[in-house]
Amino acid sequence: MKKMLRLCILFLCLISCLGVFLASCSSVETKAEPEAATVVITDSAGREVEIPKNIQRIAPSGPLAQIVLYTVAPDKLVGWSIDLSDAQKEYIPEKYWDLPVFGQFYGKNVSLNLEALIAADPQVIFDIGEAKDTIAEDMEAIQEQSGIPTVFIEADFDNMAAAYRTLGEILNVEESAQAQADYIEDTLTQVDEIAASIAEGDKVGVYFGTGETGLNANAKGSFHAKALDRVGVENVTVIEEVSSAGGGNTINMEQLLKFDPDMIILDNSSCYEYIATDSLWRDVRAVQNDNYYLIPVEPYNWVSDPPSVNSILGLKWLGNLAYPDLYEYDMVKEAREFYQLFYHYDLTEQEAKYMLKNSTIKKQVQ
Repeated sequence: MKKMLRLCILFLCLISCLGVFLASCSSVETKAEPEAATVVITDSAGREVEIPKNIQRIAPSGPLAQIVLYTVAPDKLVGWSIDLSDAQKEYIPEKYWDLPVFGQFYGKNVSLNLEALIAADPQVIFDIGEAKDTIAEDMEAIQEQSGIPTVFIEADFDNMAAAYRTLGEILNVEESAQAQADYIEDTLTQVDEIAASIAEGDKVGVYFGTGETGLNANAKGSFHAKALDRVGVENVTVIEEVSSAGGGNTINMEQLLKFDPDMIILDNSSCYEYIATDSLWRDVRAVQNDNYYLIPVEPYNWVSDPPSVNSILGLKWLGNLAYPDLYEYDMVKEAREFYQLFYHYDLTEQEAKYMLKNSTIKKQVQ
């Protein structure tokens, strides 16, 4: 009897130990794996790039990337590709003014300071804009030189909204970036529908003058004049060898008279004041008709220089100038909405009217 009792106790002990062992095994098997600190993405150049999953520090490759990154995630910027002007500082909070400036990789003002870039300690460098033929090689070179993951995101008119969604996912700001992407898509849909309705013979001829003399032009087909094509006006500056540099092509007054634009848009306030009294410019039909306008440029040019998300607002502005009965926008209201959504700036009605005083149909800003 005692022997039987001992056997029963031993059996129960074995069962108990087995239960503890199995529970222990189960605990090990269900233990969660630590979450990966990085993720591999495929950028617009087709490159696989390993980047941190939680990105807090980013750097732009140039002015275009600078604009986009500031609109998407300003608090994550570790520096500027180009310094802020005093005029831009009116629209950008003081806490960003003294961020380091490390130059740009591309353009007419290549000025990259690699040491300053590395010292700013970004987790990722973003190049945003038009895809160049050598973009993949360029990104690899920058990444190799800096030791910092470098990502290219294509962002012209047609894929600007997608670029914002991609950045929203990468930078963990999906909600705000989605709102920006929706605005871009809605604007392009409106513009494309209206532009498609304009007959070729009814298009307004526009001259896009740049610089202090106004005799530099962003010609038809240039990178900086894409807004003109999109909105449905006719870029009258047709030149055999088109320059896509920011200054455009240099022309003379004889050529301008031959182009005979219906409307002139200018990006320089000195030029705007100058042509009103210059005897040569007074021979231009658009000037005689007072049909010339100053492009708003603060904090960034509404049409180009560089052509980035700032040009989305410019489409509405230019369309409203050229075809006010088709593009029926209140540009004071439109400017205030855009500046809040993209520049994180509460533009007052008075500020918007002042900004547009030489830039839109007078009845809209009185």
